[in-house]
Amino acid sequence: MMMADFDLLSVQEARNLLYKAREAQKKLTESSQEQIDRIVERMALEAEKQAGFLARMAAEETGFGNETDKTIKNIFAAKEVYVAIKDMKTVGIISTDKNKQVWEIAEPVGVIAGVIPSTNPTSTIIFKSLIAVKSRNAIVFSPHPSALKCSLEAAKIMAKAAKEAGAPENIIQCMEYPSLPGTRELMSHKLTDVILATGGPAMVKAAYSSGKPAYGVGPGNVPVYVHTSADLDQAARHIIESKSFDYGTICASEQAVVVEREIKQDFIDKLKKYGAYLLSEIEKERIESILLTGGTLNPKIVGKSPQAIGKMAGLFFPAEIKVLIGEEKEIGKHIPFSIEKLSPILALYTVDGWEEGCDVCIKLLEAGGLGHTFGIHCQDQAVIKAFALKQPASRIVVNSGTAFGGIGATTGIFPSLTLGCGSYGNNITSDNIGPQHLINIKRVAFGIKGMMIKTTKSGTLQPAKTADASETEKNISVDRGGNVTVSREEIAEIVKRILSEMKI
Repeated sequence: MMMADFDLLSVQEARNLLYKAREAQKKLTESSQEQIDRIVERMALEAEKQAGFLARMAAEETGFGNETDKTIKNIFAAKEVYVAIKDMKTVGIISTDKNKQVWEIAEPVGVIAGVIPSTNPTSTIIFKSLIAVKSRNAIVFSPHPSALKCSLEAAKIMAKAAKEAGAPENIIQCMEYPSLPGTRELMSHKLTDVILATGGPAMVKAAYSSGKPAYGVGPGNVPVYVHTSADLDQAARHIIESKSFDYGTICASEQAVVVEREIKQDFIDKLKKYGAYLLSEIEKERIESILLTGGTLNPKIVGKSPQAIGKMAGLFFPAEIKVLIGEEKEIGKHIPFSIEKLSPILALYTVDGWEEGCDVCIKLLEAGGLGHTFGIHCQDQAVIKAFALKQPASRIVVNSGTAFGGIGATTGIFPSLTLGCGSYGNNITSDNIGPQHLINIKRVAFGIKGMMIKTTKSGTLQPAKTADASETEKNISVDRGGNVTVSREEIAEIVKRILSEMKI
């Protein structure tokens, strides 16, 4: 009975917050580009200032990852994302095409429902708050219950900074009583306009089933291919740094390394140099025994250190070990090492030739990471191109750690903490999400040409012979205001056609 009461409280809270958000968003819509930019700048500065505090809260509350890396993630969300969006036009006329005489006008989508994961709670709230307000939207967060305190604090910090810079109250809000019924109400309510869903597959599926436009993400079972031409020392360093970051909680982090046989041993030696531990068959079996529970990933290993994972399996790993690696040959959802592990555990596959490597990487993506991210360490442009054309991934990260490259920290793609997987992963977009996805664009289009349609004697419509530029200019002219003037000859032709159709 108590659970039912809590669920009802959660549902009512979602409704209350949405009504407040709607009123706040109406006021924010009246803001100029300069006002919006000033608010977003203040939010980013405050988020960067509080990055360490929020990271500590998140690590202590969730037990996932570590404070140092979560601080870096918070700073990335506050600083790098801000740099990417600060000059973006999101108010009024944002572009004009003089030749085609088309204006584009940005309008906010309205009220956003933001679903927050437990693995990256504070950085995701910072990120989604910035892109929502930049596009003049209100946002209501539904945090994961295991990350409630740090999520609430992050939302309060962002809301306070926004208000102090001139934003209306309630433009950023967070549920204090999150539950599945409450989150469903938040996503499906009539006042919700768009959903930003970051979380597990079930939550993302619920977002797409809500009847609302939704940006969801898929799992990131990221394969990384190491070619014979790769700089092995650099590749090993990038992979270990990426995979060990925040104990593997970034969805774009490497899950399996696919290496050529002829360089395998040299590459393993390089991996060990940077903190990898190659498991024996017995040790691998012990780790496998705790990876899955009920056929899915064991949540107890998510975001845990190699030492903590080893302890669960009855194994000891020295403090300097950063990533555990197990050799694998099979691929499938029932093969523990071949799925997304969200922890510093890697599978290692050996192949003969890049063609076999390409096939193995595709199978790994098909086993649970379609549309997300693929990595390749290679100096041969032809091989890079061949992989890029064939891999069913939205982000192809070359010669960089995929955790950092996928989110745009070490590559030139848009900095984001919400990574679309396209139709591969049943997502609406393959983009890194930003403010550009949270605006409606109105197009003002002036008449610049005539409709070249003629009727035959039988009354059927046929495209007329396309006129060249000089003939068009004879019949139609357009002034600077977009007004169209039609020649006498064209008017006569129109009248003649109408009379013919009326059989007069």
